[in-house]
Parts: sequence; C-alpha cells; structure tokens
Amino acid sequence: MTTANWCVLAASFMPIATIGLAKIASSRDPQGQGRYDNHQPREWAKSLRGWRQRARAAHDNGFEALPVFIAAVLLAQQAHASQSLVDLLALGFVSLRLAYVAAYLLDMGSVRTLVWTGAYAICVGLFALAA
Repeated sequence: MTTANWCVLAASFMPIATIGLAKIASSRDPQGQGRYDNHQPREWAKSLRGWRQRARAAHDNGFEALPVFIAAVLLAQQAHASQSLVDLLALGFVSLRLAYVAAYLLDMGSVRTLVWTGAYAICVGLFALAA
C-alpha cells in the first residue's frame, strides 16, 4: 500500500478522533451536565458549547473534506502520476487537516480558513496530476 493510501486511511479516522475528544471530555464532566448520550448522540451534539462544539464542527468538516481527498488520490494514482509526488501531497493534506483541527479547537478562525484553503489546494493539485 502506498503512503498516499495510508493517508486516505488516516484522514478517514481523523473525524472520529476529533469528536472523540469531545466525548471523552463530556464523560469526565464532574457536574454530569452534557455527558455523552449514546442513546441520543445527535441531541447531545446539539447541546455542546465552546471547544466541544468546535470539535463537532471540525468532525463534520472532516467528513465533508474526505470524499474530495479520496477521489483526488485515486484519480492521481489511476492516471499514473508520480507516486512520490502523490505521496508527498497526501502527507501535506493530512498534516494540514491536523493543523485545521487544532486551529478549530483553539478558535483561530482566520488560521483555520487559511489551513483549510491549503488542504483544498492540495486536492486540486492531485486532480491536476490526474489531468
């Protein structure tokens, strides 16, 4: 399996890990308010505030970005683009998505937007390799 393929797998786990942070923090809530409810997870998610709410938003955005990244990697590989370049771009995407989650959790809106733009530009670059 190529590095880019491993990056696809890593990117698919990132949204799960992101919401996991909010769930773990909720389960340790000393007042018991806002504890994660596995019976009604969407209702629980609506009640989140602060960094936990931003973690949920980052979780949602992670799943929204995933199909574009997967398609870009697969099409670049299918077009027999330079695998080392595809791997490098895929690593860049995963790195930027990690930075995106951190910027989201830290409420750094402008940084988050710049990092999101960079990650999306990488996907465009992968599509360009397939052309």
